[in-house]
Amino acid sequence: MTVPLRIVALGGLGEIGKNMMVIESGGDIVVVDCGLMFPKADMLGVDLVLPDVTYLLENKDRVRAILITHGHEDHIGALPFVLRELNVPVYAPPLAYDLVRVKLEEHGVLNGRDLHEIQPGDIVQLGDTTAEYFRVCHSIPDACGIALRTPSGLVLHTGDFKIDHTPVDGNPVDLQRIAELGQEGVFLLMSDSTYAEVPGHTPSEQVVGAALKHVVMDAPERVIVATFASLIARVQQIVDAAVLDGRKVAFAGRSMVNNVRMALQKSYLRAPAGTIVDLGDIDGFPDDEQVIVVTGAQGEPTAVLSRISTNRHREVTIRPNDTVVLSASTIPGNETLVSRTIDNLVRLGANVITPRQAPVHVRGHGSAEELKLMLNLVTPRYFVPLHGEYRMLAAHAKLAQAVGVEAANVFVLEDGDLLEINDGGGTVVGHVPAGHIYVDGTDRWDMESMVIRDRRLLARDGFVVVVVPIDHTGHLVGKPEVVSSGFVDPSQADGMRKEASDLLANTLANGTGQNLEWEALTQTVREVLARFLHEQTGRRPMIIPVPIEV
Repeated sequence: MTVPLRIVALGGLGEIGKNMMVIESGGDIVVVDCGLMFPKADMLGVDLVLPDVTYLLENKDRVRAILITHGHEDHIGALPFVLRELNVPVYAPPLAYDLVRVKLEEHGVLNGRDLHEIQPGDIVQLGDTTAEYFRVCHSIPDACGIALRTPSGLVLHTGDFKIDHTPVDGNPVDLQRIAELGQEGVFLLMSDSTYAEVPGHTPSEQVVGAALKHVVMDAPERVIVATFASLIARVQQIVDAAVLDGRKVAFAGRSMVNNVRMALQKSYLRAPAGTIVDLGDIDGFPDDEQVIVVTGAQGEPTAVLSRISTNRHREVTIRPNDTVVLSASTIPGNETLVSRTIDNLVRLGANVITPRQAPVHVRGHGSAEELKLMLNLVTPRYFVPLHGEYRMLAAHAKLAQAVGVEAANVFVLEDGDLLEINDGGGTVVGHVPAGHIYVDGTDRWDMESMVIRDRRLLARDGFVVVVVPIDHTGHLVGKPEVVSSGFVDPSQADGMRKEASDLLANTLANGTGQNLEWEALTQTVREVLARFLHEQTGRRPMIIPVPIEV
């Protein structure tokens, strides 16, 4: 091989979510997945987290396509934002294709996009690279892996997968095709690492269907089930359980309602006539004939379940003997939000069932034995573990070495690492921008944003506002007024404010502030007050000087 292969993750390595992998060979750049990450507790006020696509924008003339493996948010959620800046072809398997269309339409960016629906087995020409989709199992129908035949060699990207021999959609992983690709000779395997630390095998999705039927039939009154809006197979299992118990089903949450509407139209979701009703109509039926499916299983503050748990939802309030089911595993980092939501629901009188109490959710990712089977079928020369926090990637790397991949050919990377592989081996040759892009309403900020930094400072140490009265020449004409919030106890505030005001008045009156421009004046106030407050309290609040000309 004379053409080096370059690999860089713009998201998904060392973290859960925001999956986006760049494969570069010759003059072609192919991107696999374009996901978002849900904000963690320290990302104050942030709605969504996106990958940084600066590297792609700098090389946009060589980007041939974005290939989607499946329709979960952490693999498609960033598309409405990225496609505004990088309008390239997008290829996706059937359900993911329809979910992408729904998402782009919600954001008003569907028109003018080059979208293509792909079936397993289809091959797409992308410059000098071809992409072949092959079927895998996951917790959503139509999940696929991708085989890329590049000028550098054959590259396999598994996508998210597990080896489920009894999947709910009846389509097992295509082990035969994977083995055939392995016999062809795989230069590089990139494989899902989410549950590399878990020994054994992941249970089948069939287990969840049985558990949900028991929960619904045993529930004395209403059942409220929280899950991801894209988990259409899970929604089908919930509907099946409701039909068996003679219940009606309603849906809450914009993304849930939109996805269900599309799934019914496309026959991904099936229900007897009259089973599915509007949320506003379901109270016309007895409580023991109701099932409500909602978003918010991760405790997201603006999602439906969180608003229900704090009595902020307009149409759904918790009643005594309601059964609330969290049919999802908690994403690392969201534990506090989920626990708070559960506590609030229990306070309101609900019986809450999580995967700890019953198998109402199983992982959509393979455990250690399934990951080793994939490695043995493929027998790659080089291996890069994907999708997981660093310890998960490291655990997967050890599995690869245990089944015979040379240690020197296994690379545990982090977001932004630029890995170059050729006949002589591989090495990280550089780093590209791959931080978080925060979405808050209509605004977007990067990790260096002063807005995010200020929010963290405010949350930690509060703020102090200093009103400085000056005349048109810059002379102080009265004592500065100091006001604080979230900084000190009210019993301490008056004395400290007076001392701070006196100190600033003396400093500015003694020449430091004479005839100063406003910028220099505010800088002086910040420096003097920061030093004083740190000496008094050991803390550094945000200081906001406000010069006022009088």
